[in-house]
Amino acid sequence: MSDEHGASPPAPRHKLEGELLVSIGEIMAALVDVSNGDLSRRLEPHYPETHPIGALAMSVNAMMDALAEERAKSETYVVELQDKLAAIERQQAAIQELSTPIIEVWKGVLCVPIVGILDSTRTSEMTSNLLAAVVQKKARCALIDITGIEVMDTKVVDHFVRMARAVRLLGAQCVLSGIHPNISRTIVEMGIDLQGVESHRTMRDALRKYVAMTLPTNAAAASPATVAHTGEH
Repeated sequence: MSDEHGASPPAPRHKLEGELLVSIGEIMAALVDVSNGDLSRRLEPHYPETHPIGALAMSVNAMMDALAEERAKSETYVVELQDKLAAIERQQAAIQELSTPIIEVWKGVLCVPIVGILDSTRTSEMTSNLLAAVVQKKARCALIDITGIEVMDTKVVDHFVRMARAVRLLGAQCVLSGIHPNISRTIVEMGIDLQGVESHRTMRDALRKYVAMTLPTNAAAASPATVAHTGEH
């Protein structure tokens, strides 16, 4: 009922307390959502900005807006970072492939010129690539030239010898060329047995030796045809 001036009577105290509790509950629920990573909720203003509860609700909304904006920026940054990392990995793969090319100089003969710094990781990858190439190309000989390598630590030397032995297990001959004096001294000091692994001073010497070995075979393979051709006359 209105008073004699027509103003509405004040709301009962328990009703005001109930409305305050509802607003506070909504604010608390919104903060719980924020702590769980959900930034989609926004509070409906039940009180003006000048009211403490209204000011708190608007502050919570502003906080969630700012967090959502920062999250969007962070997600964009993560996507860009992933793209950059993927590009770097592709470049590293291309560099590794170029740094250790496996060239088929002629049918059944692979040449692997190695330059740069050798470590255990690169040697392991090199071994995998070389063994795969030996099987794929059905190679009879793998010539590994290390003229560009002056120093190897003991772990790399061990990996290198294992690679040569692995090539032999696949039925191909492994030939080393261009061994630096420092590396030869390391091999001797380690007591590594290179039996079955042929070595030459230069790649040219290794190729010349292999060509000389294959010429008699090629001549023998061609001789029956030559004799048959001569017999026709």
